[in-house]
Amino acid sequence: MRVVFMGFQTWGHLTLKGLLESDHEVALVITHPESDHVYETIWNDSVKALAAENGIPVLEKVYANDPESVESVRQAQADIIVSSDWRTWLGSQVLSIPRWGGINIHDALLPRYGGFAPINWSIINSETRTGVTVHQMNDELDLGDILLQRSVEIGPDETATDIFHKTLPLFPGMVLETLDLIASGKATYAPQDYAQATFFHKRTERDSLIDWNRPWCDVYNLIRAQSDPYPNAFTYYEGKRLRIKRAARADKHYGGTPGRIFCKVPQGVVVLCGRNGSAEQNQGLILVTVQEDGGESVPATEYFRKMSTYLGS
Repeated sequence: MRVVFMGFQTWGHLTLKGLLESDHEVALVITHPESDHVYETIWNDSVKALAAENGIPVLEKVYANDPESVESVRQAQADIIVSSDWRTWLGSQVLSIPRWGGINIHDALLPRYGGFAPINWSIINSETRTGVTVHQMNDELDLGDILLQRSVEIGPDETATDIFHKTLPLFPGMVLETLDLIASGKATYAPQDYAQATFFHKRTERDSLIDWNRPWCDVYNLIRAQSDPYPNAFTYYEGKRLRIKRAARADKHYGGTPGRIFCKVPQGVVVLCGRNGSAEQNQGLILVTVQEDGGESVPATEYFRKMSTYLGS
């Protein structure tokens, strides 16, 4: 097939690389300009550079519904649009140009976790599975008919980075498989259940602030979801912002006031979470590695010189 590719960051880079190594022809690449948003500087292999290396015309756009974009897609005479980490709404004036419209690949099991940061939000919400979905693009964000879906497990102690490395390798193969199904007339289009759809916003610094009144498992999930190289979950200690780099489950039951630095254990330092003081709720969470802003990552047992103090605002 002749393809217009629209994508950004490492997801887009790897998908474009798969297309370039296939029998399909990439006629045009549309990508976003470089961004200083923290979540767009982490996995940021350049789509623009890869296209340029392969002599493919490139447009840089925040949105691609303007006359220049429409005309460029029309002149490309493509059979289909392929999108991977294209981050803004795409209208019917573009999608209606190619014979087969457009397909998008998204790192979640749609219809759940449409929108942004699906891996992070899935871990925060205690999900045990996530995956990758290829769907038809339409006028509604991440709600087009599903063509292909693969599921992966989220282990109880796996981080967002672990799941990124599980899901990312699926992207090129799933896109190529979908293109083959469409070209052969064997593709099936499964409508999404709109009643089950959920959408999530971009994560910001405020979203990573730890609330020690939450149950220990919620705090643990937040720390896992914000693993390096993502902006870490953070709290405050003696007026300084403190990133929690790594934490672990406690194997004993602890109770008391939320945010209390309770005791040292072989793995790290126990901090209390949750609203009530009952040890039956297992309020303890072990902080393993921490880091002050501008400082070095250190074991929590070295950082906290005294117990019986508190974390918080």
